[in-house]
Amino acid sequence: MAFWSGTFTSKVPRKILFMFTLSLSVTYLFYSLMSCYNSLQFPLQDNFAYQARLATEETTLVRDQLYSTSAEAEFTHRSTVVSIVHRDEALAEDEEEEDRHARPPSATESTRQRAVSTTEGDLRVNCTSDYGEKKLPQAIIIGVKKGGTRALLEALRVHPDVRAVGNEPHFFDRNYEKGLDWYRDLMPSTLEGQITMEKTPSYFVTNHAPKRIHTMARDIKLIIVVRNPITRAISDYTQTLSKKPEIPTFEVLAFKNRTLGLIDASWSALRIGIYALHLETWMQYFPLSQMHFVSGERLIVDPAGEMAKVQDFLGLKRIVTDKHFYFNKTKGFPCLKKPEDSSTPRCLGKSKGRTHPKIEPDVIRRLHKFYKPFNMMFYQMTGQNFEWELGEDSVSPGSQV
Repeated sequence: MAFWSGTFTSKVPRKILFMFTLSLSVTYLFYSLMSCYNSLQFPLQDNFAYQARLATEETTLVRDQLYSTSAEAEFTHRSTVVSIVHRDEALAEDEEEEDRHARPPSATESTRQRAVSTTEGDLRVNCTSDYGEKKLPQAIIIGVKKGGTRALLEALRVHPDVRAVGNEPHFFDRNYEKGLDWYRDLMPSTLEGQITMEKTPSYFVTNHAPKRIHTMARDIKLIIVVRNPITRAISDYTQTLSKKPEIPTFEVLAFKNRTLGLIDASWSALRIGIYALHLETWMQYFPLSQMHFVSGERLIVDPAGEMAKVQDFLGLKRIVTDKHFYFNKTKGFPCLKKPEDSSTPRCLGKSKGRTHPKIEPDVIRRLHKFYKPFNMMFYQMTGQNFEWELGEDSVSPGSQV
């Protein structure tokens, strides 16, 4: 061994041996430092992985709660949250399109409304609004004003698979220049299997709304709530009268010439009720198969029956049924309640159920004559007979809604 050592050192220059030894030392130091670095780094990475796993498990837990196999459990869980959110949320009125100063809620305000909660359990469920993603609507309630659109929307919002904007965005009639990104940002976040919806009744009578909506989504589903055009017009007038008591009487506004009996169809309260003319514009862009017409009258007397049809049209399970409604005789329309009857039914705001002013019988008869051909045309176009002519005497003084 000494021989080989002596031979090696005698033949190999000392400088080369020194460089070789130094290289080995530097290499050893480098690997030592790397080992130390990894020992410090891995726990941190493990911590991030652990947090990510917790977030994933949390999302899965919340989703499992929303999509439990029991439809009754879904509704009970959802209705608790809905009752809390709706208690603190101001209900937007059907007639918002008349207020030219109305401002759609900002994305921040919408988020704040969705986050309302008073208990730890409710907070956990409401936090699902932070999951999923914001999408453009797959369905829109496009009309009509004073037809019952607010009642329909509130009933639909009870369904666990429906997420809807509370206020009316007025995107396709007033805010279109703000762009689809602005519109999408107003929508609530949805999970897979949930439908995004909004309602703005003025869309139905806005000429450029059909084309704009078709450009956004040609396969969208449209819901139109209609009622007897005379009752609707009186309800519309009653709403305006409550804000502006100084306006002329209904009879004065309804006629161009009272003596000759010439109806003023340019008055918006009457023009909205010419449903056939408005529907013609929509049918240029959408087939009837993508439209569903809800009877405002039947929505009052048989809300569960109308809701069953709407849920079928939207491809939803029939979760909102007759046990979710209670008829309020004072207001004259149904109110929502929890299925277990454990709380007071939740009715629409005080702006709903106003007593209508007394309208002269002769005016009612003339309006029936005016609307009859348009109603017949509307029945043929939709394939539905709403039987408004059978109720000529039902539009009586003192009626409500």
